[in-house]
Amino acid sequence: MRLSALLIITLTFAAAAVVALVTANYSVKLIEENSEIGVRDALDNEGLTWAEVQANGLQVTLAGIAPTEAVRFRALSTAGSIVDAARVIDEMEVEAQAAIAPPRFSVEMLRNESGVSVIGLIPASTDRDATIASFNAMVDVQNVADLLETADYPAPDNWQLALDFAINTMALLPRAKISVEAGEVTIDAIADSTVAKTVMESTVRRNAPRGLRLNINIAAPRPVITPFTLRFELDEDGARFDACSADTVRARTQILQAAANAGASDDLRCTVGMGVPSPNWAKAVGQAIAAVADLGSGSVSFADADITLVAAPGTDQARFDRVVGELENALPAVFALNAQLPRLSDPNAGPPEFTATLSPEGQVQLRGRLESEGARDLADSYAKARFGSDSVYTAARIAEDLPADWSPRVLTGLEALSILSNGALTITPDSLSISGNTGDPDASAKITTLLAGKLSEGAVYDVDVFYQEKLDPVLGLPTPDECEAEIKEVLKIGKITFEPSSATIDAAALGTMDDIAEILKNCGTLPLEIHGYTDSQGRESMNLELSQSRAESVLNELRARRVLTSTFKARGFGEQNPIADNSTEAGREANRRIEFRLIRPNTVDIPEETTLETIAENSDTQTQDRTEENTDEQN
Repeated sequence: MRLSALLIITLTFAAAAVVALVTANYSVKLIEENSEIGVRDALDNEGLTWAEVQANGLQVTLAGIAPTEAVRFRALSTAGSIVDAARVIDEMEVEAQAAIAPPRFSVEMLRNESGVSVIGLIPASTDRDATIASFNAMVDVQNVADLLETADYPAPDNWQLALDFAINTMALLPRAKISVEAGEVTIDAIADSTVAKTVMESTVRRNAPRGLRLNINIAAPRPVITPFTLRFELDEDGARFDACSADTVRARTQILQAAANAGASDDLRCTVGMGVPSPNWAKAVGQAIAAVADLGSGSVSFADADITLVAAPGTDQARFDRVVGELENALPAVFALNAQLPRLSDPNAGPPEFTATLSPEGQVQLRGRLESEGARDLADSYAKARFGSDSVYTAARIAEDLPADWSPRVLTGLEALSILSNGALTITPDSLSISGNTGDPDASAKITTLLAGKLSEGAVYDVDVFYQEKLDPVLGLPTPDECEAEIKEVLKIGKITFEPSSATIDAAALGTMDDIAEILKNCGTLPLEIHGYTDSQGRESMNLELSQSRAESVLNELRARRVLTSTFKARGFGEQNPIADNSTEAGREANRRIEFRLIRPNTVDIPEETTLETIAENSDTQTQDRTEENTDEQN
């Protein structure tokens, strides 16, 4: 009986234990599910769907890859708001961030009369000291504002190419702003004249290395046009300007459009300048051109506010009267019109005439009629002053009954002829005609302005001038490489030598200097270095000083010969880069030399610069028993 009771009690306790265990497991599972579901819902509501949630007992584990560290912390905070933060296990990772992009390297250079300023960000690999030294060489060191910063990132492709080219170009442009980026250079500059602008643009483009994007904007000041001149002509050969002036870009557009409406081609030139007599210049010009087109042929000339309209001989009188009347009534105030309808000339009549011809070789012949012996002597002397005493042949005869202004017209015509490369001048009682070829694209405008200013009001003249590129002295400039090659050829024939132990150029070498100066005068603006070298006899520091002094002497001799040397540098290299064996007299003689080298972007083959400081540092470790007296004699 007692055994049965004990068994019942034992079974009762066992059943209670089983029930307790089941109940506990169920409770833990319920807590896990509630915790996991609650945290997951909270994360989903916050848009953190990337996070994975797993509950294990009272602990909640967060896994997954967070896009940033801030987002990972946000997921932890969200989970901690649902369950005790101490129960949250963080197994999340953060997505690897991309490497920081390198900065945009660029430099802005500004040069004017005050000096040079340079600002920008350059790679640490760029030689900053050499860059600033280049600017110091352009202007006084006190006038260089250095605002450069560096960043330790690899230099992008073509960065050094663009920077070197920009520095070399800045040396040629006294007033400019140059922007540099990897592989691209933008130049904004101011030239003193249109001719200087053309030379600058040509030089910069020739020096630009391949693979470089180049943007050039060189501005020239507007010329002062006196008198403010325009001449438009319409005949069987078409419509054209002999000269065209406008006060604004907008006015130029209006004038060219009026010419196009009258049948002119699209490649017309019109100079924007100062000196316009009225703000209604473009309106008056457009009306006058339209009047010529209405007549069918003829010409109209403006000299400030004076307008001369000449119809073609044979124009219908009624039509002429109508067109002139309409134009007179339409012209703005200030402008005065002088209209002419020439009579048809008798082809059998022989009017008095004066002619002058200029050959391509520069020979001038004066023929025809002049009113007196004094007038003939005056024309002969004036022509010789313009074209050279040995280039003028005068065969004009004396004639009576010539117009009173005959001699002034002859002299004005000869002055106009001197602007051409070759051509002809013809003067009759009723007109002046000049024709020919020129290498100056503005020659026609210059001649028209000259005639309008010096001939009497209402004078009839014709300008028929053709521009030819082959005659253009600017386009005909040799390339920098050609100039360098020509100088090398001269130095092969005649070496630049110096007096013993001196930087004075030997008298026998002055002819060579003359030849080199003539070459450089025809080369325009040229970035050039004059290198001086010695042999290896004597102390290295003395050789370096002597070579520098001799290079500077060559530079001074060029200046004395009126060579523009603002872009030249003199550099001495001492005994560096020998071209022959210094152990023989012939070799030492060859090594004592002057060389001319173009300054190019990424220039190669130029010896490393030796400084007095490096020589001084090395001198303690070298033993030299050569005497300075022997050095002076040999060098």
